Amino acid sequence: MTSPRNSRPQRYDIRIEGHLDDRWTSWFDGIRVTRNADGTTTFEGVIADQAALHGLLQRVRDAALPLVSVAPLDAGAPLDSSDGTPLPARMTAAVYRRFGGPEVVELQDVARPVPAPDEILIRVHATTVSAADHRARSRDVPAGLLIPSSLVLGFLRPRRRILGMDAAGVVVQVGDRVEGFAVGDEVVAMLGARFGAHAEYAILKPTDAIAPKPRSVRFDDAASLVFGGITAHAYLNHVTIGEGTTVLVNGASGSVGSAVVQFAKVAGAQVTGVTSAANESFVTGLGADATIDYTTRDFAAEGARYDVIVDCVGNAPVARVLDSLTPGGAVLLVAGDLRSLVSAKGQARRHGITIITAPGPYRSDDLKHVVDLAERGEFRPTIDRTFPFEQITAAHRFVDEGRKRGSAVITIPVSADPTSH
Repeated sequence: MTSPRNSRPQRYDIRIEGHLDDRWTSWFDGIRVTRNADGTTTFEGVIADQAALHGLLQRVRDAALPLVSVAPLDAGAPLDSSDGTPLPARMTAAVYRRFGGPEVVELQDVARPVPAPDEILIRVHATTVSAADHRARSRDVPAGLLIPSSLVLGFLRPRRRILGMDAAGVVVQVGDRVEGFAVGDEVVAMLGARFGAHAEYAILKPTDAIAPKPRSVRFDDAASLVFGGITAHAYLNHVTIGEGTTVLVNGASGSVGSAVVQFAKVAGAQVTGVTSAANESFVTGLGADATIDYTTRDFAAEGARYDVIVDCVGNAPVARVLDSLTPGGAVLLVAGDLRSLVSAKGQARRHGITIITAPGPYRSDDLKHVVDLAERGEFRPTIDRTFPFEQITAAHRFVDEGRKRGSAVITIPVSADPTSH
């Protein structure tokens, strides 16, 4: 039976990113539509019950309208679990409204998102600026993938204006239909292509990859585990690695490559990392048995063969590395262009090898495995630099250089001041 709290009519403020034209307003009969100066559209009115609210929100999502917040107007504000104070209606977020260089990212005061009945709100303590954030912001995508990627990122301007694919934080609000999470839980999460973690608060869904934060690490260290760790684990799930397996990691010093090195070594593999001379000691410190300096040597021309080749850079397509692969081996294309993606199935069949071009869905079980390895000391955080939130533009500039070792972490204090940017 539906509880009275969920069945009574209630007035809501529903905010959507962008100014919607009149053809959309017919969806919301009896609700006042306001186009706001901050670039959002607000729908305000009485909704009969939670089922009606859920149906309305589902229509918004089905139409790919960027939902900013859903706020009950005649109920007490939810409380922040850390100190018992009401959650603020506004927050600071790193927003970009056009594609371009690091300078397009600015700290702004925006409406705090409010979780729907099937969502979770976390207070973000730390996140990272990843290669995915760089690609989304700059539209620097592999050859042939500009149009497909634009379907997700937007064509003329960003569809999702707050970046950040990973987060470490604390649950501060849980929707009525969510089970297994409670206010006060410390978690790490992978938001994936929804982004949204470069803000004081972020929305999660129970179907996202979420795991308890490792008890033994700080929030900034925990955030550095997520993007590289879950991506590496998801790719390695497609192959069998054990004692004596030979693995080559092209781009071994990045967040994904450094995780692949550690996971493969834990599994008993013989690992060779392709990196620059400056990063050789870093990669061997992660467990690599050997390194190849790509500035002076071409691993694909040396005659050595490997059971698994992992390309985290995008310059080692199958045609280039085929002679470096043992019969029946595997190529994991963490970074690849359209030609590689389209030709993979045919090449795999023709040469009798395995070619993996995508990690598959990110799962909580994968992230929990990453966390377990970190708890046991078998996967360690790799942070190149840590930036305070007000320096997020500098963090983007640093990632754009393409030389980071591990992660570029952003720490987010509550009530970050956007005017200090």
